[in-house]
Amino acid sequence: MELELTGKTVLITGGSEGIGKAAALEFAREGARVAICARREDVLEAAAGEIRAATGRQVVAIVADVSTLEGCNAFVQQAVAQLGGADILVNNAGRSAGLPFDALPDADWMPDIDLKLMAAVRCSQAAIPFMKQADGGRIINITHVGGKAPGAGTLPSSVSRAAGIALTKAMSKDLAKDNILVNTICVGLIKSAQIERAARGRNPDATLDEAYARMGGAIPLGRIGESREVAAMIAFLASSLGAYITGASINIDGGMAATV
Repeated sequence: MELELTGKTVLITGGSEGIGKAAALEFAREGARVAICARREDVLEAAAGEIRAATGRQVVAIVADVSTLEGCNAFVQQAVAQLGGADILVNNAGRSAGLPFDALPDADWMPDIDLKLMAAVRCSQAAIPFMKQADGGRIINITHVGGKAPGAGTLPSSVSRAAGIALTKAMSKDLAKDNILVNTICVGLIKSAQIERAARGRNPDATLDEAYARMGGAIPLGRIGESREVAAMIAFLASSLGAYITGASINIDGGMAATV
């Protein structure tokens, strides 16, 4: 199935591991030029080198902290300078954070909001002028199903993700006139470094596969998702096949969410 992504320029935050890395690999396989960012230079460079070796495509690694305005602007500006534009932006940066409301200190709120919500705002604001120059673009925000139906002990993450879902819908309305399509993928339990640490922590007596199996037992499909499964949907939304989809929130969670 032709996605018509050859020659497109793709910017991905949080691209050194998990969903971000899988998305970068998927886009490179489809012929796109890719820029990824993260804070840890060694892990970031290793990911970029692995993708280059697997695909032969241009993959630019940019060390940046997108929880700051300066980091967001630096990532986008450096990526555009090296790739020649910004056709697609994947706002993927995030972390695992979850406490009960009465146990959450005030100081923990803004770092989470800066990384999960404001990074998407700031990177989008930096990339949109280049998308307008190109007569259109795609923005894909990675959020979480907990933003639709928060559970106990999920703060501040569920609030940040709920804001990201609302941001997606509002952006899609404002940017449709510029042919910039904005969607969000709401993930559930997807294999990543964060989920691996959680699985090992909860199941110290088990192998990683056994720990994953235990974590996935309560999911309707009976397993934890793979990063490549999310990456495939990201590429679809960014492709010519997704040209009439904007303002959508798509669950990739194995059926675990209580909401559609």
